[in-house]
Amino acid sequence: MISCMEIFVVCFVLIFAGFIIKTAYRQFSNNGTVTFWPKRYDERLDEITSAERGTWSERDLIGSLLDYGISPKAIFHDLYVKNGKYGFSQIDIVVATKVGLIVFEVKDYSGWIFGKGGQNQWTQVLDYGRQKYRFYNPVLQNETHIKVLQKQSNQFAKLPFYSVIVFYGGSKLRDISFVPNGTFVIKPHRLKDVLSIIFDNADAEYTDKREVIEILKSAVANGNNADVQTEHVEQIRDKLGKDRVLD
Repeated sequence: MISCMEIFVVCFVLIFAGFIIKTAYRQFSNNGTVTFWPKRYDERLDEITSAERGTWSERDLIGSLLDYGISPKAIFHDLYVKNGKYGFSQIDIVVATKVGLIVFEVKDYSGWIFGKGGQNQWTQVLDYGRQKYRFYNPVLQNETHIKVLQKQSNQFAKLPFYSVIVFYGGSKLRDISFVPNGTFVIKPHRLKDVLSIIFDNADAEYTDKREVIEILKSAVANGNNADVQTEHVEQIRDKLGKDRVLD
């Protein structure tokens, strides 16, 4: 015979388990792994983005920017910026500050990372050197993002830009060199340090702050447009050209 106390305990466990699952199971990423928002960030992140956009690492970075004191109104996440005849460029995070625009590229990698600022490919080393993988240089990738932003208006062309590549995922920056001026390659725990360096620069000469905000807001809104999403996917597919390989 099951006692009332046993029934109560079972019900409590089920309710608690359901709460944990509901809290953690906020979103599935593209590779099928569960992602969620750190609880302390939930409320503030809602002002900037949603659980359906970007990656956990991007949202964690936004939380760290908020912790630093950056206004939610100055943070723009998951932007789709018009790139002339080439469709759209997707940018992880842009922060509008008194010294200019900070453009963030977020990477999730494990292992050791090797690369030089001007190299086309960087190297990820796993399993104590037994596995090596190449990936596109994120410094060059973010330089392209900045060039696209600079084409958005005459004001954007004259504003100072700062490029920050943030490596999440337990990776170690083993040998990174020849990083250009105004560009930083960091681990998440060094965010405050790099922001202090950037904010030590002279104030930017904005001619129309409203235009800056409107352009960045529009780029964020593009991410909610199904036609833009489709065009961006087709753009990537055409760039890869795998459908033109006939085996």
